[in-house]
Amino acid sequence: MGGDGKVFTFEEVTVHNNHKDCWLIINGKVTIEISIYSKIKAETKVLLLRRGSGVWEGYSEPAEHIVPYPKYVYDVTKFMEDHPGGDEVLLSSTGQDATDDFEDVGHSDSAREMMGEYCIGDIDASTVPQRTKYRTPKQPHYNQDKTSEFIIKILQFLVPLAILGLAFGIRMYTKST
Repeated sequence: MGGDGKVFTFEEVTVHNNHKDCWLIINGKVTIEISIYSKIKAETKVLLLRRGSGVWEGYSEPAEHIVPYPKYVYDVTKFMEDHPGGDEVLLSSTGQDATDDFEDVGHSDSAREMMGEYCIGDIDASTVPQRTKYRTPKQPHYNQDKTSEFIIKILQFLVPLAILGLAFGIRMYTKST
């Protein structure tokens, strides 16, 4: 992977976002057994290689050795018509890191093998913008003092009652005269 050793910036990749020219950024294929290292707070995926994968010879503890997960640039223009999900699926993933979109679908091994044909280079990770995490909207400050609510409820009850009483009083006064 990493076709021809070319390194693209994020800006270079984002201009290729139409039917005639479509590039995607997707994490590379790793053939050794891996798991996501959950304690790392960086936005790029970081992998922790497990013991028994053959790369730990000479290392005492796997948890000490972290390998960054590379991202590659894929020119999928030729594949757009043949993509089972349609070309709109590919176009919707342009201009961003499309790894999550790719992984969420659950592509087959043969689909992952096909990726090598379309790989045209690496992405310069320093140019990829940080992803903003979803933050829950701040809740308005809850008013612990309920006296104003209580007064409003009383007024909502008493004002119509006073109007009704006034109307009844006027009616009785005009009827008696």
